[in-house]
Amino acid sequence: MRVLFHLGHPAHFHLFKFVIKKLIQNDHEVDIVIKEKDVLKKLLDDSNIPYENILPEGKSAGKIGLFQDLIVRGKNIYRYCKKNNPNLLIGTSADISYLGKLLKIPSINVNEDDASVVPMYAWMAYPFATSILSPDCCNNGRWENKTTKYPGYHELAYLHPDHFKPDKNVINKYLKKNNKFIIVRFAGLTAHHDENVRGINDELASRLIKELEQFGQILITSERKLSDKFEPYRLSIDPLDIHHFLAFASLVIGDSQTMSAEAAVLGTPYIRYNDFVGKIGYLKELEEKYGLGFGITPDQPQNLVNVAIELASKNASGKEVFETKRKLMLKEKINTADYLYNYISNFLSDN
Repeated sequence: MRVLFHLGHPAHFHLFKFVIKKLIQNDHEVDIVIKEKDVLKKLLDDSNIPYENILPEGKSAGKIGLFQDLIVRGKNIYRYCKKNNPNLLIGTSADISYLGKLLKIPSINVNEDDASVVPMYAWMAYPFATSILSPDCCNNGRWENKTTKYPGYHELAYLHPDHFKPDKNVINKYLKKNNKFIIVRFAGLTAHHDENVRGINDELASRLIKELEQFGQILITSERKLSDKFEPYRLSIDPLDIHHFLAFASLVIGDSQTMSAEAAVLGTPYIRYNDFVGKIGYLKELEEKYGLGFGITPDQPQNLVNVAIELASKNASGKEVFETKRKLMLKEKINTADYLYNYISNFLSDN
């Protein structure tokens, strides 16, 4: 059988990479189409995974650009499907849902954001999807009846201990041995659902660096363009190595949802600072049920600084506390990649 995956973000590469590998090992044909986003293309190139870039010019600006990109992506995926005849479409995009309906090809939409957080996406994707897969802490609103829930997170598709073992030697390629370090992450906040969403601005970032440098080396990773004053802190590494850094960091601070969750499932405390705090089910669960991180809204900048200092100042025993919390979470959650592979395999067998 032939399966097409649409990847639109580096996180989607990680989400599906082990699923794709296992499908190929079990004699399925796999096609990958992408739209360029951050380091997605480089991740695929470095992993020697073939793909077709259906939006090589990159994302256009503004709402009109969003609509134009939707048309271009749709047209190119449509042509690709007509030429290659996949039996199943899989991804986290609206494109595969409505094109699947149009082409009479089943589609599985895999998402972990609550429908209320991504309303435009939900309205464009869910009515046309054959099936929706989401963590059991996710609320898909009026589309709950066509959602299959599982006890896991996207991040456990690639950071579950079955798949990922943090390696200190990777860190030592870039930093001095046994250096304590803190990661600061700036998200792009340019997606349609990020409109009017606040995160860490340059002034607050400067305050954080000033207060936290005494506790370890500050390393910045950013989707958006960095101000010149932050360039000396930039973490310049192979994108495939980032999860080793998240695992050995003493603290992760940022306005990114994905990297916060990645830190959590690796047992590294995080502080998430944006307007999505309190609104996204899987992050609320990581923060409130398992205590693996902290969400702070942008009207509390001093609270962010205070919590950051408190966490950064703890010694190694502080990290051990979070590792204990992580073990509890892992005991109650599943290997998401295995679940996705089994679901897809059963779907192909039944259709």
